[in-house]
Amino acid sequence: MVKFKLDKQTVHATVSDVLLLSAGAIVTAMSVYFFKMPNGFSTGGFSGLSILLGKIFENIDTSTFVTVSNLLSLVLGIVFLGFGMGWKTIYCTLLYTGMVNVFAFLYPIAPGTNLTDEIVLELFLASLLGAIGAALNFKSGGSTGGTDIIALIVRKYTNADISVCLVIADGLIVAASFFVFDVKTGICSAIGMLIKSYLVQTVADGLNRRKSLMIITSAPKEIIHYITETLNRSATLWDAHGAFTDTTKTVIFTAMTPYQAAKLKDYAKTVDEHAFVTINQTSEIYGKGFLPFKGK
Repeated sequence: MVKFKLDKQTVHATVSDVLLLSAGAIVTAMSVYFFKMPNGFSTGGFSGLSILLGKIFENIDTSTFVTVSNLLSLVLGIVFLGFGMGWKTIYCTLLYTGMVNVFAFLYPIAPGTNLTDEIVLELFLASLLGAIGAALNFKSGGSTGGTDIIALIVRKYTNADISVCLVIADGLIVAASFFVFDVKTGICSAIGMLIKSYLVQTVADGLNRRKSLMIITSAPKEIIHYITETLNRSATLWDAHGAFTDTTKTVIFTAMTPYQAAKLKDYAKTVDEHAFVTINQTSEIYGKGFLPFKGK
């Protein structure tokens, strides 16, 4: 009989991932249902395609197309990729699809109406919420399916540049909105696609923001003890020789949150007034305690 033993760190990481994935899927569903669907913002992806189909076939609710298209992509993913596409993508796709239908049940929005009557405000909210949702999912290694799953299938069986294919597909959906809706909606869809593509990376970088520090000091034991015991981080050390002072120093390299970095900088000064500290901002640190390596 095989026994599974989960340590606290694994459980904490899994719970954190589920919370972030859930938040990302729900926020994405809010963006689509409350702002994109009422205004016809077809900014790409399966949600954009569903909005177009909802306009063409007005007797069928747009949320139905969202459900069918995303579940179809999920089935195709399982058929061609197996469960190798990851439980996170499956979970996000099902939750996102379910929440769109929950919103439709709890708060029906009549065709041609919206929440604020301010199209610019609604375009901004649609783009911002969409970017936040995508960034939260991206941070935890998931996605709400749709074109992401199709991209994984294409990448498995062809040598096509996936990013180019996705841009072309989104561009075609945006272009179609000019004809299916009108010029104003088409322009808003194009602007929304550009805003979202920029905000996704900006929000993701903000969520992943960390600090890397390099400390040159003559009091390495005290600083290392503070890093490992108080801040619960690790560090790498190596010996160095000062070019101007001609003395032996220790170089400490570590990475942590901005708050921890500020605490460490202040502490280093208390134990070594001649310490030399450099702090760099980064959004991508891979390894234990930070972002996981993906792929092989």
